[in-house]
Amino acid sequence: MAAPPGPVIAAVLLPPLGVYLARGPGRDFWIACGLTVLGFLPGAAFALWSVLRDSRGTPHEPAAA
Repeated sequence: MAAPPGPVIAAVLLPPLGVYLARGPGRDFWIACGLTVLGFLPGAAFALWSVLRDSRGTPHEPAAA
């Protein structure tokens, strides 16, 4: 869950930019744009969640012994 500091800082200051740097111009970017237009805090919260979440999209599996 470690993310580079650039997208995290950008997600706090300008949410769509942080999502764009971390994920590219996809669905998450447009959701961040819409939420930021509706209000800064929802956009920033979604952007931080999007930047910091696991990019594999699958739940963590326990390590094999």
